[in-house]
Amino acid sequence: MPRAELAITGVGIQSAIGQGRTAFAAALLEGRHRFDVMRRPGRQRPLVAGTVDVAPTRFIGAEMDDPVLPPSVPHSMARTLSLSGRAALACLNEAWEDAALDRYAPERVGLVVGGSNLQQRELVNMHDAYRGREQFLRPTYGMSFMDSDLCGVCTQVFGIRGPAFTIGGASASGQVAVIEAAQAVASGRVDVCIAIGGLMDLSYWECQGLRSLGAMGSDRYADAPALACRPFDQSSDGFVFGELCGAVVIESQASARQHQRTPYARLAGWAMIMDAHRNPDPSGPGEVAVIQSALQHAGLSPHDIDYVNPHGTGSNLGDKTEVGALRECGLEHAYLNTTKSLTGHGLSAAGTAELIAVLLQMREGQLHPARNLDQPISSSMNWVGPRAVSHSVQNALNLSMGFGGTNTAVCVQRCA
Repeated sequence: MPRAELAITGVGIQSAIGQGRTAFAAALLEGRHRFDVMRRPGRQRPLVAGTVDVAPTRFIGAEMDDPVLPPSVPHSMARTLSLSGRAALACLNEAWEDAALDRYAPERVGLVVGGSNLQQRELVNMHDAYRGREQFLRPTYGMSFMDSDLCGVCTQVFGIRGPAFTIGGASASGQVAVIEAAQAVASGRVDVCIAIGGLMDLSYWECQGLRSLGAMGSDRYADAPALACRPFDQSSDGFVFGELCGAVVIESQASARQHQRTPYARLAGWAMIMDAHRNPDPSGPGEVAVIQSALQHAGLSPHDIDYVNPHGTGSNLGDKTEVGALRECGLEHAYLNTTKSLTGHGLSAAGTAELIAVLLQMREGQLHPARNLDQPISSSMNWVGPRAVSHSVQNALNLSMGFGGTNTAVCVQRCA
């Protein structure tokens, strides 16, 4: 496959630690977090009168402030939007302005929203509110229960007339969206494409299911939420959820030069490889294969990579598998930190948001600290410690994995 001459020219981000790229970058480099027992309605199991007495849940996560909508959103739409919809519009608005996308014909602009089952908490709350009086359910529910509604609201507000669709890859969805957007531009289907990693709005049902599966962390740190999220640390016991949404704009480097846009980076290469199994457990050979394939597509050797932003969730098996894959691929020399230690695991948004973290660190010339990495699971890796490190990233590798055997990797390169 030929190397694609693509660039990332705009970003938008909504997170618990910072909303907007300036606030997000500052929070990253300062090592801030907002982990706590979650309080958003629908995140903790309600106590129901007349049922067996069960202790209330104390699921930990990082919750953001309500996103600020662009003024172009009609009031009739704004009052029916879910948290996922509001976050998507806020991210898209920032990325759109950042890349000055009004210069493109609407028919030549595409949109890919990464994620599926994005609005579960919204649906659970709606079901609870209207149970027994379903006939009074608001009509927009007939649209909003579908993930494609996010495409609908985004295309309406921003006048996008090119192809727009959702795509799922579990926790790799955001990076799958980036890859699909890159391929849309590289193939000439569109001139520019926006990839959004959608906010997966978990309810207590998903939190309980993920904990029962052994993926989400236990109550070990319920009395000390700041200590709960600890990717690659020997004391980790599962991932900690974090509300996230991110958007990146991809176009050709030639177009960026023509319109005098300064790219964040060149999108040098990417790969997606499946493990051919349904289960949530990771595959070392699959991760090795996707890293090697992305490097080959980018025309880079392992020695060229000087920074890796890993998937790193805090799962014991997942983290050990990923470190093993990086070691087998000859990447022990590259700086390694973990964005999830600050933001939490954004699930469907993780791949896009963490790519944005890479781009902002590249622009700032610093790598953000890794929180709670007190006893790394491997002493051979070049970890970024508890303080930011000055480093001019030249070639970075971003990894994102998902249940069902999804492995993705993206390489970005500093523009000359």
